[in-house]
Amino acid sequence: MKLFLMLGSISGLLSVALGAFGAHALKERLDEYSLGIFHTGVTYQTTHALAMIIVALLIKWYPDSSGLQWAGWSFLVGTLIFSGSLYALAMSGIKVLGAITPIGGVLFIVGWALLVIHAWKIAS
Repeated sequence: MKLFLMLGSISGLLSVALGAFGAHALKERLDEYSLGIFHTGVTYQTTHALAMIIVALLIKWYPDSSGLQWAGWSFLVGTLIFSGSLYALAMSGIKVLGAITPIGGVLFIVGWALLVIHAWKIAS
């Protein structure tokens, strides 16, 4: 529980800092398209920071659920790959970085699917 609470909180903190950085420091340096890419990374990072915090709270109630652990890791690694690749793409303009973004997206889907499975199990 503590791990995903800390990681989710750190990720949330960083998403706010990166959002401010993008809105202020990068506004004059990047074109509108690249700023949009950067903003998408921030949005998904913020969303999945909250998802990690939710996972942490669920683990407190269901400590033996390996599915919840896997969901938390999927959200964390998904954030690193998805948002990280978008940040790098926006800053560098290297288009090939966009090719790895979907891997992070798939990990987000896996994390949410694991939460659905957990919800189904506890509701049965």
